[in-house]
Amino acid sequence: MRIRNVKDKEKILSSCEQLISNPKGRCGQWSELFKNNHPLYIEIGMGKGKFIIENAKKYPNINFVGIEKYDSIMVRAIQKLDQKLDNLVFIRMNALEIDEVFSKEIDRIYLNFSDPWPKVRHHFRRLTSKIFLDKYDKVFKDKKEIYLRTDNEELFIYSIETLSTKGYSLKNVTFNLHKNKELDLITTEYEDKFLKDDKSIFSLEAIL
Repeated sequence: MRIRNVKDKEKILSSCEQLISNPKGRCGQWSELFKNNHPLYIEIGMGKGKFIIENAKKYPNINFVGIEKYDSIMVRAIQKLDQKLDNLVFIRMNALEIDEVFSKEIDRIYLNFSDPWPKVRHHFRRLTSKIFLDKYDKVFKDKKEIYLRTDNEELFIYSIETLSTKGYSLKNVTFNLHKNKELDLITTEYEDKFLKDDKSIFSLEAIL
């Protein structure tokens, strides 16, 4: 994926109140930041932010954290904010550091259209590899919930295998999420593009 530079990105990033500058300093203390004990949902690789922003608006009694690695993409998400949301913050970080930022406080993880890392030697980088699933063990509060959507069938099958091996029960597994037109779904930017191209979306919910 080519990342385009954004004009004045440093200024935009530094002026955003909802961008957490020292997330590791918040480890184990996110309820204090939000000033409540509401459930905490995170999206790893939030892209331009449509999914998590719309969820935060729709569910004010849930706290949301959007995680994105790339500065320029984070800026696009910040620019999408049209109001102050007390239940939403953003973090710039590599997902490998997730267990340094959260500790037994996450209720749900969203993995939407993650990089499929198609080469076998890169499979360990997939967000449903054993490396990441072991890290998620350290950040989930009690019950573990991972919601995954992807357009990549190979990644989807791989994720079914790794999640099942880890002991997760799989629910609502579908190879065509949008076949049911009556579902009230919040979509991502990628998802909207894929749907215009009539591309199937694979989806599952993993519970442990």
